[in-house]
Amino acid sequence: MKMRTSALIVGAVLVAAAGLARLHPFGNPHAIRVEGPEADKATLLQGSDIPAPARKVLVDKCADCHSNATRWYFYSRVAPFSWLIERDVIEGREHLNLSNWAQLTPEKRDLLESKILIETKKGEMPPLQYRLIHWSATVSADDIKALSAIVTPGQAGMSNALQGNAGRGQIAFEKRCTGCHALDADRDGPRLRGVYGTKAATNSGFTYSAALKKSGITWTELTLDQWLKDTNAMVPGNDMEFRVKNPQERADLIAYLRQSK
Repeated sequence: MKMRTSALIVGAVLVAAAGLARLHPFGNPHAIRVEGPEADKATLLQGSDIPAPARKVLVDKCADCHSNATRWYFYSRVAPFSWLIERDVIEGREHLNLSNWAQLTPEKRDLLESKILIETKKGEMPPLQYRLIHWSATVSADDIKALSAIVTPGQAGMSNALQGNAGRGQIAFEKRCTGCHALDADRDGPRLRGVYGTKAATNSGFTYSAALKKSGITWTELTLDQWLKDTNAMVPGNDMEFRVKNPQERADLIAYLRQSK
């Protein structure tokens, strides 16, 4: 009798969980669960300039939350797990939707490439709660090496050989840099007012990487150009992954930072 009662209770709980899973407190389920060719991982990022090894990492380990090609596991249909999964997918797509990569501006792609490298290197992506269930999603050193090839090397040329425009530089700063930086407040990166002419990693109150602290760099037109061209090539092991490919845009950013001093 007790076993039958327990079975009935378990059955009732499962039925209730399945029924609650039909509720979608975090969004429209029809918008979340995409079907058709757009949901096919085999076509994800095809035609992009992302190298094949990096594309494989993004598809295998990021696409569940950061694309329309989400794999909906069996527990994604059982509340409350379904609610948490839908929330993660909605937020993930808002920050980065690989299915829309081709529609992004080159500047937006550059910014997202930098964020991908920074967050995977720090172990912030994929999130811990996802990795606890999906062990295969853990990003390895080889994966990070593959992802580092997303951004192609900057074009040749030094910004100090070009005439920078601070007005254009402000526009570029607002488009390219404000996701991590501000002039007067620390964010993911340090505040940047007055950085021109100062020694690297000396803003009080911000935690810099050991590599940048040891670099001994003073931020001049030459060193800022090298830094913006490829941060990791200039100071391997630093916490910033960022590249500005266009020499004129680097010159404009440096003019803006110099003016802001």
